[in-house]
Amino acid sequence: MLHEFLTQNRGELIARCQRKVAARRSPRPTESELVHGVPLFLDQLVDTLRRELRTIPEIGETATKHGNELLRGGFTVDQVVHDYGDVCQAVTELAVEQNAPITTDEFRTLNRCLDDAIGDAVTEHGRQHDQFVSEEHTERLGRLAHELRNLINAASIAFVALSRGTVGVSGSTGAVLERSLRGLRRLVDCSLTEVRLEAEIQNWERVRLADFVEEVRVSAIMDVNAQRIQLMVLPVEDGLVVEADRQTLAAVLANPLLNAFKFSRPGGTVTLKTHVIADRVLIEVADECGGLPPGSAEGLFRPFEQRGADRTGLGLGLAICLRGVEANHGTLKLRDVPGTGCVFTIDLPKQQLAAS
Repeated sequence: MLHEFLTQNRGELIARCQRKVAARRSPRPTESELVHGVPLFLDQLVDTLRRELRTIPEIGETATKHGNELLRGGFTVDQVVHDYGDVCQAVTELAVEQNAPITTDEFRTLNRCLDDAIGDAVTEHGRQHDQFVSEEHTERLGRLAHELRNLINAASIAFVALSRGTVGVSGSTGAVLERSLRGLRRLVDCSLTEVRLEAEIQNWERVRLADFVEEVRVSAIMDVNAQRIQLMVLPVEDGLVVEADRQTLAAVLANPLLNAFKFSRPGGTVTLKTHVIADRVLIEVADECGGLPPGSAEGLFRPFEQRGADRTGLGLGLAICLRGVEANHGTLKLRDVPGTGCVFTIDLPKQQLAAS
């Protein structure tokens, strides 16, 4: 009987499935994937075959657990299907090797169980994915509304105090209004950039980097003065050109600059340098934040991830920055210099030198 065959060879079948899953190149499997997948499925399959039921809700419940686990691990629908396909293949291979007396009806039941499990797992995987996207969108809107409210409240209070004439624009109240307006500008720029990336709106043009970097420098002066940071912009090679969406590229470069101003030590220096290596243009922003805690560099590019004690802002900047660089056919790299700071590098394809 098939259920006896499965019970007697449970360990071997699980081991075979583990080897099949382990051979998968990407993403790497987790132990919990198999815990919620193959062993539970085999146990439910044995019970189903023993009772020879036509309906098998337990299989669906196990598949639901498996679908949830795969989603949290970042697996695709194809991999869900392949996991259950591995079970069927392992059972069939071992039965042939041992010349096990399994009837046609039992194999039909086995295939029916696998079909139902795959259907339930795929359905649950899709449902959980939709829920995850919805929750992420809601969290993003909530953070945006929260930050906008805080900045608008601060600006409104400062404006009322200034309008009464009891304090001067050049004092601390005026500085509060200035910071609030800069914060609002950054939130709007970040949101617009995200919208453009989501909608894949791009206006390609040849961008002269000397002019572009100068525009960025002028725009950054206000933030530099507010943070008591020195901005050092090294000369850009004349005629150096990249092809890019100018608005997205400006937002991409502004973000590491703003972070550098925010996290560098008071009186420190932020350096903006552009240079060429082979057929690539590298735009580097080096700060003096003191370096990052071990293992934290990769997490900075995840949405809602923030560093340092200052938790203002959405924490979306670097995640959007990464997408913006990739949309311009480039790469974004972060190098930690322990005890000194961080170096963000925007790596773009170089175009032919423009005529002088």
